[in-house]
Formats: sequence, C-alpha cells, structure tokens
Amino acid sequence: MLDTSQRFAYNEDHEAFRDTVRKVFAEHMTPYLDQHEADGIVPRSAWKALGEAGMLCPTVKEENGGLGLDFGFNCVLCEELSYLGSSAGFTLQNDITANYIERLGTDEQRAKYLPGMVSGDVISAIAMTEPGAGSDLQGIRTTAVKDGNHLVVNGSKTYITNGQNADVIIVVAKTDPTQGAKGTTLVLVDADTPGFERGRNLDKIGQHSADTSELFFNECRVPMTNILGGEGRGFIHLMEELPQERLGIAVGAQAAAQRAFDEAVKFTKDRKAFGKTVFEFQNTKFVLADLKAKLQVGWAHLDWAIKKHLAGELTTDEASAAKLWHTDLQWEACDKALQLHGGAGYMNEYAIARLWRDARVTRIFGGTNEIMKEVISRSI
Repeated sequence: MLDTSQRFAYNEDHEAFRDTVRKVFAEHMTPYLDQHEADGIVPRSAWKALGEAGMLCPTVKEENGGLGLDFGFNCVLCEELSYLGSSAGFTLQNDITANYIERLGTDEQRAKYLPGMVSGDVISAIAMTEPGAGSDLQGIRTTAVKDGNHLVVNGSKTYITNGQNADVIIVVAKTDPTQGAKGTTLVLVDADTPGFERGRNLDKIGQHSADTSELFFNECRVPMTNILGGEGRGFIHLMEELPQERLGIAVGAQAAAQRAFDEAVKFTKDRKAFGKTVFEFQNTKFVLADLKAKLQVGWAHLDWAIKKHLAGELTTDEASAAKLWHTDLQWEACDKALQLHGGAGYMNEYAIARLWRDARVTRIFGGTNEIMKEVISRSI
C-alpha cells in the first residue's frame, strides 16, 4: 500500500477518495488481475463499477454529468492503479479524452459523450499514432475529406489504447494535407460508423490487460458537426493537452517504481542465501538505499508538479521533464528490483515480472524520452 503520510499535493478529500479507490479495486480489480492479463482486456463490468463509484472522469463538471473535482483526484486513481500493477485504460479516459471533449466540444458533443464516460457506459480512445507516424504527429496520413456536410475519413491507426473497448474515438486526421500541421483536425468517430473496423488486439511485450489495437477507417462518413474543436487546429489542440498527459504518465511511473521497490524489500528480507537473508548483503542494501533516495526525491518532485498543474502553471517543458525523469526512474527501479529477485524475478508468478514488462513502454508512449529531451532543450 502506498504511504501517503508525507505527501503535500493532496488534501483530506483526495485521501478519502483514495480510500474509495482502494475499496473498489479490492473488489473489482485485484482478484481479476491475472484474468485481465490473460484476456488482454479489462471487461466493461469493471468500467461500470468504477463509474458507479465516481472514479471515472472526476474532473468533468457537474453540468456535464460529472463531479467537478480537480485533477488531483485523477492522480490519486492513477497512483493506485499503477501501484496495483494494472494497465487498464481508465487513466486515458480520465486524464486525456474527457478533457478534450469537455474543453473543445460543443454542447451537443458534451451531452452525447460525457455522462456516459463518467458512468462507464461509454469508453473512449484517441487515435494519434499510425504505422508511419509516432512521436512526429505532423507526419500522419489519415485524411478527413469534406463531402457536402460530411467528412469522409480514410486511414489506419495503431497502438491505440482502449481500441477494442472504445465506443467513440477521437481521430487525428488531415482535413487539408497541403497545410502540414495546420491542416490537422480532431474528428469524433463512433464505433458503429459504417467503414470503421477494429483490427487486432495487439500482442505486446507488457501491459497485457490494456486492449491496444489497430483501427481502420474506410470511407467513414461522419457529419461536419463531429469536428472536435476548430477545423485545422488539431495539432494546436494536441499540444495544449501535452502537459496533463505527460504529468499523468509521470504519476503512474512513480507509483510503479515504488511498488517495484516495495516488492524487492519484501522478497530480499524473506529470501535466504548463504545462511542469511538476501537483504543482509551489502550490495542489496546499497541498491535499495540508492532507490529509496531517488524515490524520496521523486515523490517530492511529483507533488510539486501536481500542485503546479492544479494552479494552471505547469509548462510543457516541465511536464516533459517529469515524464522523462519519472519513467527513467520507473525502469531503473523495476530492473534493479527484478535483479534482486534473482531467477524468481523472471517468473510471471511474481509481481515484479509484470511491473518490469509494463515499465518498458512508458519511455516510449506520450512522446519518446528522446523527444522529451528535445522539448526540454527548446526551453533552455
């Protein structure tokens, strides 16, 4: 269990919410983690359970069917989910897609999607990445061409979180391919739109419980009213959301690093070798001491970043630095914790194996850590 006694980003309401999250996870997530991993998806029943407990999209305003809480509540859920060791796509809906629709959507769009996203009846995805375009979003090739009062969407997306479950997808498409980034638009595509097809639930190294999919759009006709935000302003809208998205990744990474450390402490204090516990060897104590120091710094920095974001002051380069640092720490903690498990760490029956597998992608998604350095360097 995460120790939050020394945290300064949260208040009593956040911690009461954390208690609710833990109770709901204990009933609806923890007993089924292995099943979720085996199935490659978290069932809609779990989404409904979280929705009924007020754990989905807590920042959505009351007039849009939500609770109107601050982003700290999202962070609490993200920490607990990551510490649990689940890669369920709840945080994508909480931290990213709900904010796009509430901030950029029309009254009709908000009324259509947000209440269901809060209740768990509507699951969302955002489709940016393509086979030929990852961190470079200006290179996307999916098009949304005007035809009367409709847009005709053609193209393919890949590595899309919630792709198998999604009822609505925010598609990043080119409405004017001649304009580069300025020709990019966000388009809402419902999953029952003719011409939309889901591809494979992709076979990944880790994060097995996250349904991550290929999506195909073949002459998908959607009304012009499905444009989200301004036409031709898609790239700008994406950039506006980056601080919150990257902070969310940092939050999950820090919690996962803490879980890896806790697993290593528990294992090494229990496991014996050469007549004493593995913990008693100097190397073990030094590795764990180094990680504990970095985790202490990490939690302090994370609380600083959360507080700054809650005040509306976290910059893109600061959020990128957080994503870079905390995901690097996550990998270091998971890899060293696995090493301290010895051969047991390579066995899937131990939690550290899942934590290690799941950690590898966090330095890639949300913009690779190499791109984070590029972004940070521009602010120097």
